Amino acid sequence: MNDEARKRWVFIGIMLSIFLAAIESTVVATAMPTVVTSLGGIRIYSWVFSGFLLTQTVTMPLWGRFSDLYGRRPVYLAGLATFLVGSALSGAAQNMVQLILFRMVQGLGAGALMTLGYTIIGELFGLERRARMQGYISSVWGVASLMGPWAGGLLTDHASWRWVFYINLPFGAVAMALIAGALTSGSRPARRPVVDGAGVALFAAGVSALLLGIVEAGRVGSWSQMEIVALLVLGAAVLVAFVAVERRAAEPIVPLRLFKNRMVLAAVVTRFLAGMAMFGALSFVPLFLQSVTGASATRAGVVLTPFVLGWVVMSVVSARLVLRVGYRAVVLIGMASLTVAFLLFRRWSVTLSSGSAMVDVLLAGIGMGMVVVPMLIAVQSVVARSDLGAATSLTQFFMSIGGALGLSLMGAVMSQRLHAGRPMVDALHGVFVLGSAVCVVALASAFMVPAGRAQDLARGEMRGEPTRVGG
Repeated sequence: MNDEARKRWVFIGIMLSIFLAAIESTVVATAMPTVVTSLGGIRIYSWVFSGFLLTQTVTMPLWGRFSDLYGRRPVYLAGLATFLVGSALSGAAQNMVQLILFRMVQGLGAGALMTLGYTIIGELFGLERRARMQGYISSVWGVASLMGPWAGGLLTDHASWRWVFYINLPFGAVAMALIAGALTSGSRPARRPVVDGAGVALFAAGVSALLLGIVEAGRVGSWSQMEIVALLVLGAAVLVAFVAVERRAAEPIVPLRLFKNRMVLAAVVTRFLAGMAMFGALSFVPLFLQSVTGASATRAGVVLTPFVLGWVVMSVVSARLVLRVGYRAVVLIGMASLTVAFLLFRRWSVTLSSGSAMVDVLLAGIGMGMVVVPMLIAVQSVVARSDLGAATSLTQFFMSIGGALGLSLMGAVMSQRLHAGRPMVDALHGVFVLGSAVCVVALASAFMVPAGRAQDLARGEMRGEPTRVGG
């Protein structure tokens, strides 16, 4: 098999595995009412989602750095295997506690799929082809978002809710075979890597405590409860200790030197803020349509379709556009589009029509497509190949953390206004006001992105095509 054929098969395997991880949240959400009827556990069922999010987010930087130290192929295959084991166990769960635990195993594997797929694509292709391929990979998210609810309903109604998980197994096996067969092992490190055990433990503990506090604050609608404050303080304290350990580590699990790179810092900040705003759009727009305008769940879902399509199309377009006009201009336009969209959300009322809502969410989708992919391409082009996994995973990690924080803050704003006796329309306006404020800050942060042509900003070793399909 020649090198180009290997790249093609690896690319197909990565697209398939990322699709499985991306569709998991929406496909499971559709099946959950039936799952609760079957297993019970209504009081803890939200942890089916929170547990998955927790383990997925916490492990993203760990998988990325391990791939730098031990090679892409073995680490990616380990992550994919973990995801499939979690899927099989989730499908066989006999009660809600088991399902939550097995979903956390699934999330462990999903953390690898969400980061290492992008990393491998960044390593396989030179700048111009990398831009095109990353745009295609990102469009997988949009397809998964559209297909998830439909697939979840179809499997639940005509087979069993357990097949929402079992369906991953045959497709995951195909992806594993493609990647195992086409992605070579790559060169071994000159010396055996030293695992930063203390860093791994502190990072996992600190981020877990922080995420638990954020998720719980969103659930109860308050950030002032003693347990939540304790979790947030504990998480912050452990992460301070983590930074101190990383400064002295021979092989830090999160290389702090990456934050000295202006492009990496800009990408982390812009994707964090964009994540905060994005989850607001995805979570509260359907709620507004159903609770304020009286739209059905189906119609509310249809209104979000332009958001997904805008994201998909502009992911592909912007990936190519950065090669002509540079990263800063594209990201600035994207953030401006997202900001305008949230300002339009603030004008929504009980007379809102589906057509007007679809135009506004399309603008938000266009904005996201012009921010997420360009910043990923930018980061992968400016770091050393030996740091590619760590840098890629950091951008994914901070976007996930931003999403969790945004959802929690916006949920708390809505809850507080509802508790104060305000109508739902006013409560959701408060959410959109907060979202627009985040977007304004995000727009300002886009000026952190270095100006100049993408080709000129790229590191020499990451500009051209590699000579072989390494892993």
